[in-house]
Formats: sequence, structure tokens, C-alpha cells
Amino acid sequence: MISGKALEQLRLYRPQRRGCKPALPLASLLQGLLFHVLFPSGTFAEHLRQLSGWKKAESTLAERRTALGWPAFAQLLRQALRPLALLKRNPEAFWHGLRLVAWDGTQFSLTNTPQVQAKFPKAATRRKKAAWAKMTAVVLLEIGLHNPLAAAVGEHGQSEYALTRDLIGALPQSCLLLADRLCGVPVLIAEIYAACRGRSSHFLIRTRHNLLVQKRRRLRDGSALVEVGVRDPKHRKKVTEVLQLREIQVRISRPGHRGEVLRLWTSLLDPQAAPALELVRLYAQRWEQELYWRQMKLELRRTSLLQSHTSLTAAQEIVMLILATALLAHERARAANGKHPVLQISFVKCLALLRPLWLTLCLAGHVLSPAVQRALCRIFEREIQRCLKSKRRARSCLRAVRQPIKGWPRMLRPAYTNGHWRYQIIRTSRP
Repeated sequence: MISGKALEQLRLYRPQRRGCKPALPLASLLQGLLFHVLFPSGTFAEHLRQLSGWKKAESTLAERRTALGWPAFAQLLRQALRPLALLKRNPEAFWHGLRLVAWDGTQFSLTNTPQVQAKFPKAATRRKKAAWAKMTAVVLLEIGLHNPLAAAVGEHGQSEYALTRDLIGALPQSCLLLADRLCGVPVLIAEIYAACRGRSSHFLIRTRHNLLVQKRRRLRDGSALVEVGVRDPKHRKKVTEVLQLREIQVRISRPGHRGEVLRLWTSLLDPQAAPALELVRLYAQRWEQELYWRQMKLELRRTSLLQSHTSLTAAQEIVMLILATALLAHERARAANGKHPVLQISFVKCLALLRPLWLTLCLAGHVLSPAVQRALCRIFEREIQRCLKSKRRARSCLRAVRQPIKGWPRMLRPAYTNGHWRYQIIRTSRP
């Protein structure tokens, strides 16, 4: 994922420090961190000893991580994450030649240490303060492979909106961005539109129903061309820019259940090249981002809290979790080999096979010859190729929470519905 020369260059981003040069190489430290997050049990010192033979105390490693700082890990993300899908080998990751990407954020729970509580206040709930402080992370995802392309972590407590704006410059060439309602505001859409123009890219974003637009022309497929005014944040009555967008309103439902109306804005203005119904079905793939977070939090990490005791090391731990998912995306894409969709390779089984392979090569690598090691890797790769999943059920869980937040219904009993979605384009009135 990243060359040894690039790892050594990360030292330039380390803050100045006094004293002798650290004995533990930076590459060994970063590889040990990645090895540590991939294994559910054991300490960082134990895993580092197993991986590279270095015997260091936990306190020494914590001091080294603190001295390393955050910029080196931010640079590591920029150099290690890159697109994987190829049009001929992974057609499911593209739409009309455009790479399907999405971004969304999530929150990680931090331990209640004095260092964390001094920097991250707990959110207020209906009764008292929340049990844990939260750190936000946003990932730009290649949804056809569950491969992260870029990431931003709120090491200083930044909001999801601020982190999302930081990722606009990371959009790849010739992509189609799928985003939820957080991005569905004119100010942010204007920034995304400007970035897409320079990259031959487009976007499809869900927006709120109370935003006012000027409708210009109704199209044959039921969508409409609209003009959206972008207002100055400091002077709300001043319109700084007018965006020409295409609006799609659709009602989605399942047999026997009440439907819901979605409002989508897109930069794809041609209804013949991009029919409205086709775009609506395409937007449903944004849910792959939620499945990516589930794989990271429930299947890879398997703990409710981050193990780090400071905000800096917690941000570093999140970076390593993201890199671990990128490593697994590489292995799944290699195992699929263009013969199967990458997401049909089981994430859990691939992880279960990768862990003993890496541990075996760490502990017995000096005993096994290079030829035997390569043969062992090929055996594991063939085993991963057999880890094909069956087709997913057409199922949807209840959109409610047990402890309701503002605007969310309360869940008294978990429920889900079966069956396929029905889409009905709502034809807009003439301007």
C-alpha cells in the first residue's frame, strides 16, 4: 500500500524533539500499529514483538506515539489510500464509466480518561450527559469495493460537516459522488460542483424538502431543471451564485407499508443519458457506506470503545482501522480477480484467514524459505476465493431509535420488512 521510502519521508512531518535518535524505526512502529488493530486480543507491545522482534514497554510506545504527533498519520492516509477498481475487472464499481464513490461520517466512543475529558466534552442527552465522549471520522469510499480513498479524523473535535469539506479536494477523476442530506445545502453543493467540474465528475445528493428553488423546465422522465441560489453565510439576503441543477422527487415504498418521498439534486442534466428512475436505484447503493462502517466497528474492532487513552492516540487508532479496511479491500480484490464482484467475497472470512497467515509469517518467517512463504500465501489466497457470500435479502430495518433524538421516532420493538422496493417518480409541476 505504501513504499518503505515513503514511510521514511514521514519523519519530515514529525515535530522537533531533543535527545538521541529513536531506536525503533518509524516503519516498524506503523506496521506494528496496523498489526495491533487487526488482532482482537493482546497489547501493542506484544504484537510489536511478534511482528518485528522489538521489545518495548507500553509506556515507551505511548510516548513515541505522542511524540510522533498527528501530521505524520494524516500524511500516511494521503499516501496509502488510492482507487482500486478497474473498469474491465470491476464493472460493478462504475456507472457509465464513472467511479461510484460516497462519503459519510461516524463517531467513535472514547474512554473516560482525564486527557480525553479535558478536550472532548460529552454531549447532553434527555437525562444526563452521555456516557462517552465521541470523536468523528469521515471516509470517502469506493463503494463497489468498500475501499477508502481518503479520510478525515476530528482529532481536535471537528464536526462531520467540517471534515466533509476537507475531503472535497480528495474527489478522484471521473467519479459519481453519492451523498446524504448533510451535503444537501447550497453552500456545500457549490463547493462540490466546482471540484467536480475540474475532475470530469458528477454528484447525486439527497437534500431537504424545505429548500426553495426556482423551477425552469420539466423533463420527460418527471425530473426538472432548477436554479438554486447560494447565499453568503455572513449576509443571508445576498445571493453569490446560482447553480443549474436537476431535481428528482421519488416516492419509495414496499408492499403493505407507507412510502417516503426523497428529493435528489444532481449535476447530470441530460435525462436521456441519466434517466431519473435509474439514478434513484443507483442512489440506493449509498447504503454500502453504512455496511462499511458496520464491518469496521462490529467485525474488525469488536469493542465498544477505542483502546487509546488520549485524543491524539485515539485519532491514530482510527487511522489504523481505516488502513486495515483498505488492506482487506486489497486482499478481497486480489482474491476476486475480476471473476466475481469484490463484495461477494466475505469480509469476515477474509479477515479470519488473513490473521493466521500474517501471524504465521511473523513467527516462523525466519524458518520458512521464500518459496515456501509464497506457496503458503497462494494457498490462503485460493481459500479466500472460496469465501463467496450468497445474495443479500431484500430487507430493511425500522428507522427509529430506542432513545429518540429530535425528529426521530422512538423504537419500542425492533422490526424489519421484507420485499423489494417500489419507486415512483413524482412529476413536478410546470414552472
